Amino acid sequence: MRPVNVYGDSAKFRQNIEIGPHLLHADEPTELGGEDAGPEPHEFLLAALGACTSMTVKMYAERKNYPLTSVRVELRGDKTADAFIIHRELFLEGDLSETERARLLEIAEKCPVHKTLSNTIRIETKLG
Repeated sequence: MRPVNVYGDSAKFRQNIEIGPHLLHADEPTELGGEDAGPEPHEFLLAALGACTSMTVKMYAERKNYPLTSVRVELRGDKTADAFIIHRELFLEGDLSETERARLLEIAEKCPVHKTLSNTIRIETKLG
């Protein structure tokens, strides 16, 4: 996995994110004092889970020759006092049987990012 470098600029909350040759931006919405120059950090978390889910389901369907023509994953996050709740909905297109649809739903639960988020996460921080 490539390193991720994040650094601020002169804007209040906007952050520049470098991953290999890719440059992304994160920010807070205007109603929270940001400039909305990019997704807020939790939205990146949702995007990671959605992308991984879609890739995993598509890869499995191709391997099993399922007639899946497209996958769309819709995610929403809710912050509560004691949890961050992720709502994920899969939209599968193609002439799939109910058995194939059920299996693809099971496979969605096995994507690597889902496994990461469902297990213990340790964050080790030090000064550089």
